[in-house]
Amino acid sequence: MSPEHGPAGTPEDHPTKPERFAGTPEDHPTKPERFAGTPEDHPTKPDGFAGTPENHPTKPEGFAGTPEDAAAYLAEIAYLLRHQGDAHRARAFTRVASMLVRDRPDLQRLRQANALESLEGVGSGIARTLAELVDTGRSSYLERLRGELNQADHAESAPFQISPLVQMGYRGDLHAHTDWSDGGASVVDMARAAQARGYEYLAITDHSPRLGVVNGLGPERLAAQRRLIDQANSELQGITLLQGIEVDINENGSLDLPDETLAELDIVIASPHVKLRMEAAAMTERMLRAVDHPHVDMIGHPTGRRPGSRAGAQYDFEAVFTAAARRDVVLEIDCDPARMDLSPELTRLAASAGCRFSLDSDAHAPDQLLYVDLGIWIARRAGLGQDRIVNWLQLAELKQLLN
Repeated sequence: MSPEHGPAGTPEDHPTKPERFAGTPEDHPTKPERFAGTPEDHPTKPDGFAGTPENHPTKPEGFAGTPEDAAAYLAEIAYLLRHQGDAHRARAFTRVASMLVRDRPDLQRLRQANALESLEGVGSGIARTLAELVDTGRSSYLERLRGELNQADHAESAPFQISPLVQMGYRGDLHAHTDWSDGGASVVDMARAAQARGYEYLAITDHSPRLGVVNGLGPERLAAQRRLIDQANSELQGITLLQGIEVDINENGSLDLPDETLAELDIVIASPHVKLRMEAAAMTERMLRAVDHPHVDMIGHPTGRRPGSRAGAQYDFEAVFTAAARRDVVLEIDCDPARMDLSPELTRLAASAGCRFSLDSDAHAPDQLLYVDLGIWIARRAGLGQDRIVNWLQLAELKQLLN
């Protein structure tokens, strides 16, 4: 079965060395704790992040010189390279973008010392891009890629003044996997990593059973995992774990777990993984049925695409997005660099239909939680404000939405 036709849990989609961090201590030095993101901690931080002059009255648009700014540029370059089929260079830009968010090097100092290539993973090409950003506040390479892919018409809205997400009010990630399915870390390890980033909550959303290769959870294992999560919540301070599931949307639009099991969970993400090349009318009915399911809270990576290798499902997006808005079903912006799904264009369309969104990492290891830092540019380019993104909600507000 080819990757275009196969499920996301196939060996093709999960190679031995995925486009993610290796997870070794050498690759991931201990990170300092991040701000909690409360107004008391950050009295001067703006509430919004749409990137408009109204939200940033004292800052001009463009590169502000921070590692997060540079990471946003590099993440978008990687995204566009994948669309051109250049996965090798896309991985290189993604690795450096991740490093910038993780290590937060002083780019101005390194540029002055002509030492940008001393950074992990930075060769001469990426060093030239970083040097141009520091010197001029722009990237001619990014501008050229946008033009080649006909994305220049939205260039005025990005890149953006980026602050670490938690300082901007981001409270928690709603899509994360553990070693209960195809993740590489325990529930507690994922919780501690989220806590170190300053999160107030994290949803553990392992896979459902259909994709056997990902060791998905059925009702019995979900019940056992619930006991573990309850115990972790009683021991952890300052963060709350939610138990959820990433449940497969079957070809007929039904879900891969019984209703009584889904009803017990804090959050249900329904995702398309297989048969993504169904005829558009049938795919539309499939997605509409999933959106209408009473226990579905979110549609995960709504097209299933992988830029540069898999186009993703085609359906009547407007009809599905309108139905999601009517039922208050959240649409995910999956920030895994290999997905970036929804795209900026579909995010913009869904926003016009009245949808709300969740900006999630789809993390399978602790350091992959930082993928949200690499994906925020999508929300920016779509013109979203924080009021449309549920990760900015306090826990009580989030639970009310999910219920």
